[in-house]
Amino acid sequence: MEEKFKTLKFIHGSICGGLFLIYILFGTISMEMFNFPSIGSSSSAWLFIPVAAFALGNILFQSQLKKIDKNDGLEENFRIYQTASIIRWSILEGAALLLLFIAPEFIVFGFCIIIYMAYLRPSENKMNTDLQKIKY
Repeated sequence: MEEKFKTLKFIHGSICGGLFLIYILFGTISMEMFNFPSIGSSSSAWLFIPVAAFALGNILFQSQLKKIDKNDGLEENFRIYQTASIIRWSILEGAALLLLFIAPEFIVFGFCIIIYMAYLRPSENKMNTDLQKIKY
């Protein structure tokens, strides 16, 4: 099982590291980016992106986990967990990239998404906790 988690951790690290690298290369990194931009009626829609990505990612993650059958083995359950995790990460990655390239003034929210993605680092403990939360 540890070998399977190495693969999942590698995928997670690649997504987070690649996203961070893209932000460093293409974002205008300065201390000014940590100042929250003024939010008007035209820019308030961009604030919806990280919130929607967080909510949609978690909803899809939970819906994938509900497909787990407690009678299936750990191998099959891990496969579903891996799929659910990748779906959640890809939604967050898409939101962060969208903010970087379409609304760079909200780059601070993209960094918040990257930090949240780093927090979602997979582990056996986290998988067991997530599987305990679902209702069969």
